[in-house]
Parts: sequence; structure tokens; C-alpha cells
Amino acid sequence: IAREAGSRTKIAVIAKEEGIDPIGSCVGQKGTRVQAIIDELGGEKIDIIEWNENIEKFISASLSPAKVLAVKIANEEEKEAVVIVPEDQLSLAIGQRGQNVRLAAKLTNWKIDVTGDKAEKKETVEKTEESSSNESESTDIQSEEGVESKKESEK
Repeated sequence: IAREAGSRTKIAVIAKEEGIDPIGSCVGQKGTRVQAIIDELGGEKIDIIEWNENIEKFISASLSPAKVLAVKIANEEEKEAVVIVPEDQLSLAIGQRGQNVRLAAKLTNWKIDVTGDKAEKKETVEKTEESSSNESESTDIQSEEGVESKKESEK
């Protein structure tokens, strides 16, 4: 459970028995169970997500209601992940004053950085351009070395 009292709560649930929908069980028929809790908490928003052993899936689910394109583990030891979302979902994933991503980080116990897919594409293009310029530099060096080796063998 990750909570900012009076505002929003995120809860991760799992069923011990197969065939039971853990989220549906918490929400109840027509939302009656969760609505009673929301009313008791003065209208606080509650996000119920399914706990998952796979950390990428769990992080992705924890950022609901935003749609996640990809989760990349940046540093497993430090528990740092980068989440890529569509540009139109960026503000939803982050939430008001960072609340959604803050609660998701608290729930998963991981540091989560959210980025838009356009920023990710730009970064990929820059890295690709950088690696191709490095490749051409090494090709030039190899050709020069190859020429020198050829000259030496002619001696």
C-alpha cells in the first residue's frame, strides 16, 4: 500500500488461488466494496493494481491509469527504472505535482523516471549517429593501418 492521505492510495493485490480476480474481488459487484472505502476516506481516489513478480510488469501496472510502452531497468542493484510512455500520457503518468509516479515508486520500492516516447526516440537517434561516426573513425584508422601493413609487407 502506498498512500497520500486525503488524496490518493495505490494498493497492489494478488490472489492466492487461481481463477480468482484479485482486483474484481476488491472492487466488488458494481464497485460496492471499494465505494464504501472511498466514502469512508472522504472521496480519496484508490488505484487497485495486480501485484506481479515480474518487476517490469509491476512497475508498468503501478503507473495506472497511464499507458506504458516500455520499462527499462536502469540499475537493478539501486532499483532504478526508466519508464517510456506516449507523449500524450506523460502528464498522466507523472500525475499532479508528481503524485502518480511518487506513489508508484513507493508501492514498488523502485526509483522510477518517466520519459515520453519522443524523447526516447531522439536519444536513440543521437546514440545511433554517435556510434556510426565512431564506426567510420575506426574504419579510417583500420584502412590507414591496412595501407601501412601492406607497404611494410612489400619491403
